[in-house]
Amino acid sequence: MVSVGVTVLWFLEGRPELRVYVEGIGLMGPGLNGWKDSMALLTHPGRWAMAPLCVPDPIQLPAVERRRAGQTVRLSLAVGFEAHANAHRDPSRTGTVFTSSGGDNPLLHMNCEALASPTPELSPTRFHNSVHNAPAGYWGIATQSHESSTSLCAFDASFAVGLLHAAVQVAIDRKAVALIAYDVPYLAPISQLRPITSAFATALLLAPDKTANSMACLDIVRTDSRESVSLSSMDPGLVELSRGVPAARALPLLFAFALATAMTVDMEELPGHRLLIQVFPC
Repeated sequence: MVSVGVTVLWFLEGRPELRVYVEGIGLMGPGLNGWKDSMALLTHPGRWAMAPLCVPDPIQLPAVERRRAGQTVRLSLAVGFEAHANAHRDPSRTGTVFTSSGGDNPLLHMNCEALASPTPELSPTRFHNSVHNAPAGYWGIATQSHESSTSLCAFDASFAVGLLHAAVQVAIDRKAVALIAYDVPYLAPISQLRPITSAFATALLLAPDKTANSMACLDIVRTDSRESVSLSSMDPGLVELSRGVPAARALPLLFAFALATAMTVDMEELPGHRLLIQVFPC
């Protein structure tokens, strides 16, 4: 609701277009192990192949929290720190927007199983890790940051809503913000009703002005019309991945970054609205 409210105020003030600059990117998905190693896979059809994720241990966390960290925490910290490293930004001085279509879905499954058992008892650790803003909490522990942090959920539009919220925040506060998006699959039987094909996470370090570290400029327009945008040169397997994982809806945008060429990305947002994102390399 915060994202929607801030967005409405922005457009009521007669500013239909947002401009932000991308300084750093983080990426972790099947066969995609880090942004720099994945750029060639994104831009050359046929090179990418489905492969297990290799998520690094969150060494920034104290040992106790590191042992408790689940997959969503590990994914979000990995891409968040990668984006900050690529942008040469201090993560303790950057606001964050975390977005996910569900959260720690396997952990929620275990909690439901526990509640449905003859002795419905929940582990305190599992319970606090299942809260939607748990990755943001672990991020705060790892970075010792006192900057603002928002955690969002908008079903399949979670990445688009997160991007819009982060861009508005950058434009209003004139400060850098890290957008961190992640999703992990459900277990059966929920997976039969809500299939998410793979774990995936990405992060964008957004800034209000062009700097020496800027990689791309984004002009974002929220609209109710659909733009005809061709992604015919994008790897068909990655197109399917983007359709199967809400957080992977970011892949067309990442494809544009990797190509380092001007193009428009059309992204579905909340019902009846879309984001038209013009990408210009810096």
